[in-house]
Amino acid sequence: MAWLYIFLAGFAGGLLALLTPCVWPMIPMTVSFFLKRNKQRRKAIQSALAYGLSIIVIYLILGLLITGIFGASALNDLSTNAIFNILFFLLLVLFAVSFFGAFELVLPSSWTNKLDSKADSTTGIISIFFMAFTLVLVSFSCTGPIIGTLLVEAASQGSVTGPAIGMFGFALALSIPFSLFAIFPTWLQSMPKSGGWLNSVKVTLGFLELALALKFLSVADLAYGWRILDREVFLVLWIVIFALLGIYLLGKLKLKHDSDLDYVSVPRLFFAIISFAFAVYMVPGLWGAPLKAISAFAPPLYTQDFNLYKGEVHAAFDDYEAGMAYAEKVGKPVMIDFSGFGCVNCRKMEAAVWIDPKVKNMLENDYVLITLMVDDKASLPKTLEIKEHGKTRKLRTIGDKWSYLQRSKFGANAQPFYVLLDNEGKPLGPSYAYDENVDNYLKFLKNGLANYKNKQ
Repeated sequence: MAWLYIFLAGFAGGLLALLTPCVWPMIPMTVSFFLKRNKQRRKAIQSALAYGLSIIVIYLILGLLITGIFGASALNDLSTNAIFNILFFLLLVLFAVSFFGAFELVLPSSWTNKLDSKADSTTGIISIFFMAFTLVLVSFSCTGPIIGTLLVEAASQGSVTGPAIGMFGFALALSIPFSLFAIFPTWLQSMPKSGGWLNSVKVTLGFLELALALKFLSVADLAYGWRILDREVFLVLWIVIFALLGIYLLGKLKLKHDSDLDYVSVPRLFFAIISFAFAVYMVPGLWGAPLKAISAFAPPLYTQDFNLYKGEVHAAFDDYEAGMAYAEKVGKPVMIDFSGFGCVNCRKMEAAVWIDPKVKNMLENDYVLITLMVDDKASLPKTLEIKEHGKTRKLRTIGDKWSYLQRSKFGANAQPFYVLLDNEGKPLGPSYAYDENVDNYLKFLKNGLANYKNKQ
């Protein structure tokens, strides 16, 4: 289920944020403050629990505000917008450079100082809430890129509650340690002390942010047709990034704020093994191996110049009118695939479902497959004017045209979105969205084919 995936992604992001230098040192400091502020342990625990709840409320409100301001459909459009992806690419590179130690990204100190003074001058729940808000601001330089990536992923699911669910998962993971250590304060003594290992975590996040940044650049590259980041270029960069991460974890690469590494700990060794193994796993992709594990991130196979793999499915048409005309001529039903260059789940479906031999056979032989990219930035030969919700809008790009077709004809706006049509453009059954179950997809295709034959 999409909401469960978003929640778990948020929760994992929160756990990751806990290990950053901006958050980890705050745990013992904050819990000790509550225990000293309230002499009675019961009140100290109540305050710490309220503090954890305040963190959840702050992030939940942020998620709801984002959805309320932009709306689910606008968020989905934003997640596939090429300009937005370029900006997000630059932002993630900036964070990665900061994590590597080139400079420190912090919010204005006046903001945190003002909230600190508010926390000191107030009492009770209000004071605790301001303290939680201070944590959110202070930790922004480490949590910002994690939250940003999470919100983009939640937006791509096309769910109204997606950002709020993601933020709830993130905040829940972030708040749990503060509450647990307040209830069991003796655990604080067994916590690893702040030190060089925290900077190692930050640098590791820098490598991961750099890898993720390329994914967002790839979306813009595909949408505008620049072809500067084809699949093999993308894979080479990822192989180098994760190989360097492995070298760094083994202590063979030292950055600005790193401490001297006397020996390699067992966790670092295992993480280095994983990083090297992942780099080696991607090598066959340079010759066209599908690489299902990263299909959602890497550019599609058709962008690769040297490809020995022949199992992928290619759409016969990328134009609705041309595809429908051909289908009528040959007497076949049509499958419309509303997709997007920035659609993660579309790539997952293509790599996990379409390459199944039975599905591939039906798509290539029983249907005329038309793929319409809703974020294609190529200009239309002529700007089209349409009426939507009582307003006149202009469709300037090919993506605008296909996005409007999906909204107006089929009442949907999220991708992937599959619909089966007869030669008159009428649906042959219910539509199909993201679901990687091959059997369900085959039933969907067979049902449409049976309905088409019954109409003949």
